[in-house]
Amino acid sequence: MSDQVLVRYGAIGEVSRIRVATGERLQRNARVVIRSPRGLEVGTLLEPIEGDNGTNDDSTGTEEPAILRAASAQDEQDLLDRQTENRREFDEWQARIDDWKLDLQLIDLEWTLDGSKLVLYVLNDRGPACTTLALKAAAAGLGLIDVQPVDHEGQVRVQPTGGGCGSGGGGCCH
Repeated sequence: MSDQVLVRYGAIGEVSRIRVATGERLQRNARVVIRSPRGLEVGTLLEPIEGDNGTNDDSTGTEEPAILRAASAQDEQDLLDRQTENRREFDEWQARIDDWKLDLQLIDLEWTLDGSKLVLYVLNDRGPACTTLALKAAAAGLGLIDVQPVDHEGQVRVQPTGGGCGSGGGGCCH
């Protein structure tokens, strides 16, 4: 198996090049636990990267994303429990966004498998409303959140030149 594979993970279905850090032989469509920039997440292995040059295009200056293990029955149950929690919390987060008068449309949310971070997916660009949401959540004692804007093409990426809420350390980028 290649040292790197493509894995799809997250509620919005992000696809990333991820290093295989386990000695297990994993097949296409295997459910795996990965360490992403957001924390531990369950994903689906899509395919090995042929001609892999050992680099990771998704590098963020943090620990390199990696497959840690095949997902166990307990991992899958934990994921189901998190998804139930996500559905319960959606209306609460929408009410907060409305109360804080932010021009954001919440479309989904998810906790990482390890419960270390909440990701809020909003239909928006990377602008000040994203940073404001992250700051207001922190000020309210609601923990560490990532505000991930999405558009018709998927997740809105941080521009390499900086700017917007992705460069200010306001909790928006992942």
